Amino acid sequence: MSVIISFEGVSKKFTLHHERARSFQELVVGFFRRDNRSREEFWALRDVSFTVERGETVGLIGPNGAGKSTVLKLVSRIIEPTSGRIEVNGRVGALLELGAGFHPDLTGRENIYLNGSILGLSRAQIRWKLDEIIAFAELERFIDVPVKHYSSGMYVRLGFSVAVHTDPEILLVDEVLAVGDAAFQKKCLEKIAGFRRRGGTVVFVSHNLRLIQQLCERVFWLDGGEIRQIGPPDRVIRSYVADVARQRERELSVLNARYVAAPPRGKLRIREVVMRDGYGRPRGVFLSGEPVHIHISYECAERVEKPIFSVLIHRSDGEYISSTNTYDIDPLDIGPIEGTGELVVEISRLALYEGEYFLSVGAYTEPDPPFWATPAHFLDKVRRFHVHSPDGAHGILVLQARWEHHPDIGRNP
Repeated sequence: MSVIISFEGVSKKFTLHHERARSFQELVVGFFRRDNRSREEFWALRDVSFTVERGETVGLIGPNGAGKSTVLKLVSRIIEPTSGRIEVNGRVGALLELGAGFHPDLTGRENIYLNGSILGLSRAQIRWKLDEIIAFAELERFIDVPVKHYSSGMYVRLGFSVAVHTDPEILLVDEVLAVGDAAFQKKCLEKIAGFRRRGGTVVFVSHNLRLIQQLCERVFWLDGGEIRQIGPPDRVIRSYVADVARQRERELSVLNARYVAAPPRGKLRIREVVMRDGYGRPRGVFLSGEPVHIHISYECAERVEKPIFSVLIHRSDGEYISSTNTYDIDPLDIGPIEGTGELVVEISRLALYEGEYFLSVGAYTEPDPPFWATPAHFLDKVRRFHVHSPDGAHGILVLQARWEHHPDIGRNP
């Protein structure tokens, strides 16, 4: 296989302007003062080197601002490097930012001709592919409407269709593909699969790690404008996910440490709430489906005859998810308590999908009137925690489901 994309010591610097002159006078004064306080240098890439082989599919992963989109723009020659050397040995088809490469005042049809000519196609070549581009984009009714009136989904459909139908040897796909509806995404992925089978090269940027794992032969992990790791999808994604979890653990530790508990309103007080994994380690980030133990330490100012404790889980947007308590959901006869003690809530399988959640804990001294109406101590959203779904699944609750298939063998139609 031959190298189709090569980066050698590539760096890219941008100058960020934090303040703009509000008048011509300010502009002139600022020029003569040479005041650089409102400007900042930002290095999107620093000394990045890699090669991509012809026919290879590679994925770029990393946090926002890591430099992934900058790499694609450099490959497509939208921008030039500040230093280093780039070689691209093939025609590039790119689907980058929403609406990139489109003139808003031109119609969809006119933008197809504009993009095709930029890519080096003759007018006759574009005309020959025009119907196919329009049909794939499903924009027959709107192709002669200026694209400034298009929805985000229409932009994506037209942009992707132009990119894949102009005979590229290299296809660059940014996260923008996620804007389209599910049916069109499926059609795009099928088109990408066909492009790969014909020997095309794909550079794919996405936060959907499951999709990266399915499509790519190698993965580049970028962070802070530098390459952290290059290798097989399983290994690189595992390292990336572990690093993200460690960072989030530190962030959650700081956030949870800032929590100020409301004072108790009775003789029973919650002293501490700790979430632990199945090995007893304090955690703030959990995998979907793993066991979680919630440790609740309490203190009584005097004897409590019939104590009740509860745990509630809310999503970060405030949506109530589920709860348990020792009274009527998962009954436990604690009996009279005094002094200090601890309760442990064992969740054998955290059946939540990817997302940020809050844990609230309540302590009550009487079952009636409704215990939840008169808490002795209630810690609202006392712990923030994160759930990660490695397979990219989404939703709220994980269904405990098992599928079976029973074909009607031998039955006459």
